Amino acid sequence: MSERVCITEYLEIDIGTERWHCRKCGHDIGPARAPYKEGLLVYDRDPREIHHPIIDETYPFTYAPDPKWCRIVEFYCPSCGTMIENEYVPPGLPLTNDIELDIDKLKARFGKQNREAGHAAG
Repeated sequence: MSERVCITEYLEIDIGTERWHCRKCGHDIGPARAPYKEGLLVYDRDPREIHHPIIDETYPFTYAPDPKWCRIVEFYCPSCGTMIENEYVPPGLPLTNDIELDIDKLKARFGKQNREAGHAAG
């Protein structure tokens, strides 16, 4: 059983091999039972690169995120360079594990659908 299931706009898993894949280029990112972010390129950005100060920097508050309080982490496919995810987190906070799938239930669900489709066709 090798069937890819769409999880997000840029992520899918192969429920047969239990692997994460980039939906843009098909790159194998890593095991689906582990966080997908572990298989991606990480760019830890200074938030001021993205959110430029709105007023003069001589003022204490410029409406740009302070890098002492906020960091922007971007995750890219190592093969095609597509940005898979990004997150705004405080410095020092570990990266979030935002997707945890019950792969066994997915396998059961898609296996049942395939069996039912086979009976309907036969």
